Amino acid sequence: MDAFDYIIVGGGSAGCVLANRLSADPRNRVLLLEAGGRDNYIWVKVPVGYLYCIGNPRTDWCLSTEPEPGLGGRALKYPRGKVLGGCSAINGMIYMRGQAADYDGWRQMGLPGWSWDDVLPLFTGMEDHYQGPGPVHGSGGELRVERQRLRWDILDAFRAAGIEYGLPATTDFNGGDNEGIGYFQVTQRRGWRWSASDAFLKPVRSRANLRVVTGALVDRVTIEDGRANGVRWHLGDSVHHARAEGAVVLAAGAIGSPAILERSGIGDAVRLARLGITPIVDQPQVGANLQDHLQLRCAWRVSDVSTLNQRAANWFGKAMIGLEYALLRSGPMAMAPSQLGAFARSSPDKATADLEWHVQPLSLNAFGEPLDPFPAFTASVCNLRPQSRGTTHIASADPAMGPQIRPNYLASEEDLRVAAQSIRITRAIVAQPALARYAPVELRPGADYAEEEELRAAAAQVGTTIFHPVGTAAMGRVVDPRLRVTGVDGLRVIDASVMPTITSGNTNAPTMMIAEKGAMMLLEDRG
Repeated sequence: MDAFDYIIVGGGSAGCVLANRLSADPRNRVLLLEAGGRDNYIWVKVPVGYLYCIGNPRTDWCLSTEPEPGLGGRALKYPRGKVLGGCSAINGMIYMRGQAADYDGWRQMGLPGWSWDDVLPLFTGMEDHYQGPGPVHGSGGELRVERQRLRWDILDAFRAAGIEYGLPATTDFNGGDNEGIGYFQVTQRRGWRWSASDAFLKPVRSRANLRVVTGALVDRVTIEDGRANGVRWHLGDSVHHARAEGAVVLAAGAIGSPAILERSGIGDAVRLARLGITPIVDQPQVGANLQDHLQLRCAWRVSDVSTLNQRAANWFGKAMIGLEYALLRSGPMAMAPSQLGAFARSSPDKATADLEWHVQPLSLNAFGEPLDPFPAFTASVCNLRPQSRGTTHIASADPAMGPQIRPNYLASEEDLRVAAQSIRITRAIVAQPALARYAPVELRPGADYAEEEELRAAAAQVGTTIFHPVGTAAMGRVVDPRLRVTGVDGLRVIDASVMPTITSGNTNAPTMMIAEKGAMMLLEDRG
């Protein structure tokens, strides 16, 4: 059995940061275990490659939810990254911190050290921002943040319509209050995706004190006399063990980390015993408190304006798109899935924006299906702070078997109300004069959905995940504010699962911040 100071389970957004920071001191022996493979697939690097990575078993675990009652019994595909870099290798590359109120809310829940003032220096410290250093941005860090390298007339018109509706124009959603409309910043470098692996892991892979193992499917954490002392994993047909003399750190994400906790005997004792797992810590909150952003994909057909639907409709158009990227690293192949963003309040009584739009110069029935054969745009809108709470639990002690994921979308009356109102607001923005020249005609959900109950039904029909699961090993429930698992010494969870409440925006940047802070805590406690 090999011995290490730190064993990190999961080589995704959090795990790459942790591996970098913990191995910076050559005295620390660090083992990083990633169940997926290497991130050397070309479509991981090309921004538009998310189209070929999501749903691809080479790069995606291809999970699915259970049938969702709030979505009319539909089961949703639930992508999770299956390579080094994790979801940062297949996501939409949007750099979004959330709102200052999110983190101040964590502090007010009794979690010291997690206020906006506490975490802002962590965000800026890891940044290499295109604007250079300033009050809310940093330069010289590992994570490159850039402007997008393309523009569309239809998106400029939507932005103008949002301003006419009353949203303030913004060039930066990351100052603490993201209300407004503007273009997203992205984790790219000169037209290439810049994942957590690119930023944090690859530059330090040659460190003698860091060992990285891919294809390592972790079975469980080994626990003796109340302390985590190692990890057991499968590599092909062989079984391996490693001993942790400092700490075992779970960084397998909001779906993976609670599954490992449960297989290790930490979870609801009755549930575990039913699966033949000996309970060590009776902790029913493991796998509970699942939160995610449900997007409602509203789409409009337009006239007399170019969208990706036409540009990619034939081989000549595709060839020109490829040539533009090859020569300039710009154009549709350099674009994030969503280019234009907006944040607004669903009602005047909201203290901060609780709705987010991802606006795209394209339309399609569902992800993975062909683009519509006419010009159109999509304005997806999501409730940033859903009240509904779901679960994720293992269905077997076998680590190769996927978990049962139940997000429980639209289960609360408030979530249904916000869903209906968000469609109304989207329509109000599209009805502004700036878009009138393009004669927008609503495709989805369709103008026939007008009354409150009809709009709620429409939300159930068009709603789908935007891939932001968090909260399933939350601070104050499963881990303490220093991310230590309650009831087991030497075991921490450091990833999106520790968020007590979901942040008001895309969750990749907050996950890397959590890893930065978690690494600091580990090193402080080690002394």
